[in-house]
Amino acid sequence: MTIFRYAWRNLWRNKQRTIITIAAISLNTAILIISYALMDGMIKHTVNNMTNMVVGEAQIHGKGYRDDRSFYKSLPNPEQLIQSAGNQNIGAAPRSYGYGLISVGTKSAGAMFWGINPDIEMNVFDLPKQIQHGQYLSIEAEKGLVLGKKLTRSLNAGVGSEIIVVVQAADGSLGNDLYTVTGILKTAGDSIDRSMAIMHKDDFRDLFVSGGRIHEIALNTKGKLETCELAERMRPDEGEGELRTWRELLPMLSDMVNIFDVVIWIFGAIFFLAAGLGVMNTMLMATYERIREFGIQKALGTSPLRIVGNMAAEAFVLSLFSAVLGTFFGLIGSYYLQEVGIDTSMFAGTFSFSGIAFDPVWRAVISAQGVIFPVLVMCITCTAASLYPAIIAARLDPVKAIYHV
Repeated sequence: MTIFRYAWRNLWRNKQRTIITIAAISLNTAILIISYALMDGMIKHTVNNMTNMVVGEAQIHGKGYRDDRSFYKSLPNPEQLIQSAGNQNIGAAPRSYGYGLISVGTKSAGAMFWGINPDIEMNVFDLPKQIQHGQYLSIEAEKGLVLGKKLTRSLNAGVGSEIIVVVQAADGSLGNDLYTVTGILKTAGDSIDRSMAIMHKDDFRDLFVSGGRIHEIALNTKGKLETCELAERMRPDEGEGELRTWRELLPMLSDMVNIFDVVIWIFGAIFFLAAGLGVMNTMLMATYERIREFGIQKALGTSPLRIVGNMAAEAFVLSLFSAVLGTFFGLIGSYYLQEVGIDTSMFAGTFSFSGIAFDPVWRAVISAQGVIFPVLVMCITCTAASLYPAIIAARLDPVKAIYHV
């Protein structure tokens, strides 16, 4: 501990320079912690929003269904998969899909119909909470429809409007019936807004004469399981279906997450380099101011290794004190941005990605890794940066150093 006490004393020989260096390193550390929290928050909130809204963390489809969306490529044993998910406390929402025509008066539009179990969807996903007008589907089939916002506008419809639906049924017949709009969704993404028509699974079965076909089981644990673990637990046997994680279902989002990981590393490297150069400059100036002192130390028998160790200790104490101070301010800033966030709607309005809209408030997420990593690397970088001036001091000629002016 003596070496660190001497190091702290030596740092304050030039108070102004030390204070400036501490302020610079502290600011770098605080900015890094806040930036990591914001980047982490952007990634996690985007992924959570898109998986919890409707996509899920993984999906199981009938073999080949994702290739052409054929109505006839359904899951052979959906009940078994749903039961397996339930036994493992994994949310599993079965869905059926079909295309058809809907009309109100003289207005008509194409729509993609979702046959869902309202009770399961409300427990597993957030889309049922995104109702702007009216209400979501009831637990029992009542020939109700929940429509996307833009689809409703193009039909000039509203809550309570009667909708005529015409579809091609599974048996080749023409399915048609009259439904009532029970709810209109908020903006939830372009594809959802323009074409989504959600109905009860029993109404879907009767309309499409589907015989209970299930085309998709959306799996969601809301972060309780890692995606790879979820996929390993729920992957169906060969021929029973195909499982794809959100990274495969949303490749653009997956690429964005990977890009942000690289950006964080590059961003951090710039700040670490700046802090390291600052410490190196401080130690170089201290070295030239103390040349005579180092010369006397060497003349008295101090080893070069001891001199290097002393200067490295000074840099370590300087960086550690600065990093702790920076961590304090960084956590305050991160906590504020975690609770309040940055409202981006004033700049870009409602933002959507891969066809799904998400919360425009950008919030930070504080994590142990986002705090410990910048502090640890900052201390290592600044200590390593001191080695160059320390080696210069250790290699001084004692006689020339003593008479240095």
